[in-house]
Amino acid sequence: MSTIAAISTPFGSGGIAVIRISGHEAFCVADKFFVCQKAKRLFEVDANTVHYGKVYDKDKKIIDNAVVTVFKAPHSFTGEDTVEISCHGGILIAKKVLKSAIDHGAVLAQRGEFTKRAFLNGKMDLSQAEGVIDLINSVSDRGAEAAVFQLEGRLSEKINVMRNKLLNLAAHLQAYVDFPEEEIEELGTENISLLLSEIISECEKLIKSADYGKILKDGIPVAVIGKPNVGKSSLLNCLSGEEKAIVTNVAGTTRDIVEEYISIDGFAVKLMDTAGIRKTEDLVESIGVKKSVEAAKKASFVLAVFDGSKPFDNEDREILDFIKDKKALIVLNKSDLGSVNNINGIKMSAKSGEGFDELIEQMKEMISSGENKDGEVITNERHYECLVKCLKHLNEAFSAAKGGMMLDMIGIDIELSIEALGEIVGLTVSEEIVDKVFHNFCLGK
Repeated sequence: MSTIAAISTPFGSGGIAVIRISGHEAFCVADKFFVCQKAKRLFEVDANTVHYGKVYDKDKKIIDNAVVTVFKAPHSFTGEDTVEISCHGGILIAKKVLKSAIDHGAVLAQRGEFTKRAFLNGKMDLSQAEGVIDLINSVSDRGAEAAVFQLEGRLSEKINVMRNKLLNLAAHLQAYVDFPEEEIEELGTENISLLLSEIISECEKLIKSADYGKILKDGIPVAVIGKPNVGKSSLLNCLSGEEKAIVTNVAGTTRDIVEEYISIDGFAVKLMDTAGIRKTEDLVESIGVKKSVEAAKKASFVLAVFDGSKPFDNEDREILDFIKDKKALIVLNKSDLGSVNNINGIKMSAKSGEGFDELIEQMKEMISSGENKDGEVITNERHYECLVKCLKHLNEAFSAAKGGMMLDMIGIDIELSIEALGEIVGLTVSEEIVDKVFHNFCLGK
């Protein structure tokens, strides 16, 4: 394979920028444009060492002073000889260093190519590689923990245990069918059914965790709803600690959905400030109202905001009716102006912050009610689809065993379930799927 190079840090001004070079000619390429202060060639230095020197362009002009870290195969992220050049941060300098690497024999890396090489070189399996991008893209502490769980291979261990049980079962059935003269012990349909039942239960448990996994990965959508001018935007600003939404005394200021992420108990919560729900002849506002209703339907739960300083009217009662079958917290805002409602709800003032702590505690309870306590969580859509496919074939094998079908017929569905599990860790996956997985990565990773 060719020697690849890319900028591995985000574009922009900063303390340092890192340019990564990986491949069997990584040291040779770097030695052509990096001169170590101690006059050593990089292929001569010890592995896992850091060296100070100067980076030059193809015209022998100094680009920057830099620090180079050397990793020798197979003890590197990619499993190949790798050089990481740390230069001063800034788009111009980083691009010049990268260009010098390419001018001296490296080729520009594709999206996720470093991690792809780590996978191809056996440094990690496919689900671990996907854990890398999930960790980079995580939006909450809990999401990051789930990504690390996957990156460390703990999900792979679970999948491989299930797969090995099925491999042993398939091998025993195949041997019994192919070598009857060897007097191989017959498992019997009851034993086969029992083994399949155990794995079906494990598979179902992982599939059920996917809803919680989606929350960890994408955040918990929470719609802030209510009629116009009850303080929805003020509440969003209060929760986020920033002036994210426009606040005025004019009813109907919010016409579109304003989104903001906040962290509650390690979870990412996606707050959606919506247009006031009411009947209106205004075309633009009516579109906003429609979006509000749709957001409330898709949300994990809603914050229904009312003006607690005024008696409820028909519009308020319509919103109460709208949320009666939904998970919702009722917020009686504007408590600083007094309270005239006896309805149960959280009395607060988005203006003064009164009642803020109670609201956060109630939101924590709402969030924790859907928390998965079992450990293994599926956060990846591809893994979910593979598990669904696996479960389908396991159930068919179970039904065939219960129905007294021939062992070789049962074995076909077991083999297909083994293949589905193998797709998760990359043992039985097509090149097309591998390419698709790594295309979702950023350049330099």
